[in-house]
Amino acid sequence: MHPATAKWYDRRDCVFIEFCVADSKDVKISFDKTKFGFSCLGGTDNVKHENEVDLFEAIDENESKHKRTDRSVLCYLRKAQPGKAWPRLTKEKAKLSWLSVDFNNWKDWEDDSDEEMGNFDQFSDMMNNMGGEDDLPDLDDADESADSDDEKMPDLE
Repeated sequence: MHPATAKWYDRRDCVFIEFCVADSKDVKISFDKTKFGFSCLGGTDNVKHENEVDLFEAIDENESKHKRTDRSVLCYLRKAQPGKAWPRLTKEKAKLSWLSVDFNNWKDWEDDSDEEMGNFDQFSDMMNNMGGEDDLPDLDDADESADSDDEKMPDLE
């Protein structure tokens, strides 16, 4: 049994955790007020992954959700006290080797206005819009005319 690699980031009302497990099966998520559990079978060799976290603060376990894709499992943990920043995901300060900060999605929201992009409604919309190849535009009929920036480049000397 191995812990799954995960990335997390903080928002005003929630915390997101993405478990990077491709082709996950038998995904089990447990939301508890101060604990969070994840387990699944992953990959073609069905490796058993299991993670458990004592959370930095309490969450609303009834409003917390998850979504499985072919590449990962994204978890939305609704904070019990919205508006309070989490400097880390875990209660203890110990560094977990499988957990890292998702700096691509990290946002210092404490200085922002009340408009919060990471609220639950937008999360739901994002989750509903996360689709497969059916959502890709049909590029077969794309106009293949030359663009104005497709001019011939001068030869290098």
